[in-house]
Amino acid sequence: MRSEKKMHLRLVGRKAFSLGLPVLVLAMTASASNVTTITPPGSSTAGPVAAKATFITGNGFVNITLTDLEVNPSNASQLLSGLSFTLSNGATTGTLFSSMGTHVTVNTGGTYSVGSSGAAGWGLNNNVSGGLQLNALGYVGPAGLIIGSSGAGGTYSNANSSIAGNPAAHNPFLLNSMTFIVDIASVTSTTTVTSSTFLFGTTPGQFKVLGTTPGQFNVQGCVSTDPSCGLSSVPEPVSLVLTGSGLIGLLFLRRRRI
Repeated sequence: MRSEKKMHLRLVGRKAFSLGLPVLVLAMTASASNVTTITPPGSSTAGPVAAKATFITGNGFVNITLTDLEVNPSNASQLLSGLSFTLSNGATTGTLFSSMGTHVTVNTGGTYSVGSSGAAGWGLNNNVSGGLQLNALGYVGPAGLIIGSSGAGGTYSNANSSIAGNPAAHNPFLLNSMTFIVDIASVTSTTTVTSSTFLFGTTPGQFKVLGTTPGQFNVQGCVSTDPSCGLSSVPEPVSLVLTGSGLIGLLFLRRRRI
């Protein structure tokens, strides 16, 4: 009799979870805000750079997707190595819960092979210029930088030796984009991103000046809906499944660490 009662409780619990999960996903999605920042037109290091970052804030977390938009780069200084950002609540400390990406190795001649997807090895620096900073350098870097898509013909035909056939110092890279979940206790669904700075290249701290002057390595981002960006684009819609999965990760995988 007692064993039957236990079995009944298990079945009820499973049914409640299966019914409640979609509601939980929708509820969490509805309570999150979304901001996309981009590099302004004309941004450059040793060559043109283009990137965007989408931030989703909710109670206790920031979910970030960082994407390199520069197709067929020629030099490693054009690759994304980090992202600094500030929040409307002034938070300067947090914990990196996860960093995920897909590894890619660029061979001599510009051909490439896609490797595994998983933990990217980036880290989180606290108290950086009034905010926080995600960075490969000092952690997995100068390997593990984000590289944009290949060029025509499916090769990185522009890549010099800092990318193509580079030994383990730079290879493997991360293909196109990465996703992060940062735990910040003071963040709520009303917290917004007030500034972002995209970091490029393989040398920490190089070229501190912000802006879009050719030759610098840190580029100040702007909100993609801001006319001063010179663009008419709007933030891409966020998938309910993606948002829900990130939030569910926070709720059910809290003990897991990168």
